Amino acid sequence: MSYFDLPEPPTPATIAQARRSLEAQQRSVRELSDKIQAEQDSLARMIRESQYTIAEMQKERAILQERVTVTLAYISPIKRLPNELLRTIFQFNFEEYPCCAWVLSAVCQLWRKLVLNMPVLWSKVRLMTNMASSAETIRLWLERSGSNVPLDIEIFLRYSASPSTGVSSKSRRRTSYMTSQLLGDALDAATGTTTPVVQIAPAGLGGGANHAVTLVQVPQHHNTHVAPIIHTANAIAATANGLMHTLSAHAPDDVFGMPPLIPSDRSSHNSKTRKAMHWGHITFYYLVEQMHRWERFVFRFDKQFSSYAALGAIEGDAPLLREFEVSCAEASFYPNWKWLPSAPPHAHDTSSLRSLTLQYVPFKWTSSIFHNLRSLNLRCLPNVHLAIDRILHIISQSPQLEELSLSFVSPGQPVLPLTSTTCPDLRAFTIAGHYHLTALVDALVLPALETLVFDIDTRDPVEDTIAALLARSGTPPLTRLSLAYGLHNSGFFFGAAGVTSWQFLSELDQLEALQVGSTPFEPLVVALSAPAEDAQQDRWLCPNLVSLAVRACHTRGDAVARLVQMVEARNPDLANGGAPLIVGGVAPARLRQLEVHECSQLGPDVVNWLKTRVDEVVCSDPLFERWVIPC
Repeated sequence: MSYFDLPEPPTPATIAQARRSLEAQQRSVRELSDKIQAEQDSLARMIRESQYTIAEMQKERAILQERVTVTLAYISPIKRLPNELLRTIFQFNFEEYPCCAWVLSAVCQLWRKLVLNMPVLWSKVRLMTNMASSAETIRLWLERSGSNVPLDIEIFLRYSASPSTGVSSKSRRRTSYMTSQLLGDALDAATGTTTPVVQIAPAGLGGGANHAVTLVQVPQHHNTHVAPIIHTANAIAATANGLMHTLSAHAPDDVFGMPPLIPSDRSSHNSKTRKAMHWGHITFYYLVEQMHRWERFVFRFDKQFSSYAALGAIEGDAPLLREFEVSCAEASFYPNWKWLPSAPPHAHDTSSLRSLTLQYVPFKWTSSIFHNLRSLNLRCLPNVHLAIDRILHIISQSPQLEELSLSFVSPGQPVLPLTSTTCPDLRAFTIAGHYHLTALVDALVLPALETLVFDIDTRDPVEDTIAALLARSGTPPLTRLSLAYGLHNSGFFFGAAGVTSWQFLSELDQLEALQVGSTPFEPLVVALSAPAEDAQQDRWLCPNLVSLAVRACHTRGDAVARLVQMVEARNPDLANGGAPLIVGGVAPARLRQLEVHECSQLGPDVVNWLKTRVDEVVCSDPLFERWVIPC
């Protein structure tokens, strides 16, 4: 169809006709555009009105949903539980999560009133903190625990905050503020109490200056060597309907609960410095006031802090105290405090004390705190030269000892002759430090010994000392033995605690775990291998051995081959027809764990082969082979 029928070529008449047609067409276009714009405006107005209507309905639905939620919470079975049953449930949670009171008190008004009226739920203090935080947290915790409930206290003091993470401090402050508003403001208004800002770190964030107080779930027992423990709490915001699910979803080792953090003064660096200088004095003022209620007290810190002298305030009667520990991770200089471990005999009541740990803090060997203990862990300061006979006196004051750990870097020679001391119930014995301590070992009789950790820098081979102890003790049922395996030993002084003969292992048929460091490698693995005819050995050494660990042991060219032969003898390939070698009617137990650290480079082929024979294999290369020389 043609839209232009005028003849060609144009004439004046046809041009005039075309101009009249153009005007009519343009007028029609303008009219249609106006109609289109009017319809578009009408559609936009309808959309806005519909959107507004939808938004209003959404608001009304949200209000109704909130009412539904409140109504469901009101008619939920847990709301109909008697208060006595709720208290019982809280008590069960407390047994698994000692700090659950901080979460339970933030659920609803009723739960908050119940929890605040249950002092036992506040009786276990678990804090990891630093000096930038406020000591008022301790005060609040102790006040809520009442005045009669025994206290179980664990405080871990970090000298400085953790390294910052990728999340900004602004985001952390916003998260903390929102959480505190959700969990605290309405409850405080309803109950008439005041709760400080609760600092909650999102999962995976390190503790910083904005959340310096962090709840940690720590085991009741700890290793001999103290190490800084740094954990971060997970954020928990539980409601009444979802709390039971939250409790069941957390593993036993997870954190449950969050202590409050009193906001610190951020006005200037000087104010923070002054607060750090007085943190210890304020904290221990509150703690020592409640010393008569201490049932368990554990205070650990990674290094000497500015107000460390406040520890000297720990003095007085503690009739309920069963476990006492003050530990520092590194040695430093301390004055001769007049505090509980340095108090004169019978100066204070500690008759219930059964477990004592003092690491890198001062003490007096005459203190009555060393009487009637079941567990004793002492790590002496390097500048203290306590005589051997006085260390033996400390041991003799607790004849019912079951666990004993001693570490003395510079003990003094005996002042008085050493007398034989029997510890009939001692099961675990750890001794580390100067070679003079061998004289102490020679004076002990340990008939019930099961675990022996011998980490002394001896000048002579240790097998005579170990064999004499075992013979003197009537061959006790030793199941775990560690020789020179501690971290203080260096792989550069091979033979410092060497063993010239492993024949003393022939008396340890019940031994299950063996750790050895800084000794020749080949004699050990040869002794643990199948008995050789030319070696006049007619029996397996340590037939029940299931775990072997060696560290920084001097090796020769055939060390790897000797290790393979030992594993082949003890762990034959049963799948391909291999059978255990029976000697003297005894077949050895299979090794289940093998660790080789800083001894010899085994190679990936040997490691892979070992993993086919041993369930758990851990290997690390020698230190000198890990050095990287820059170009």
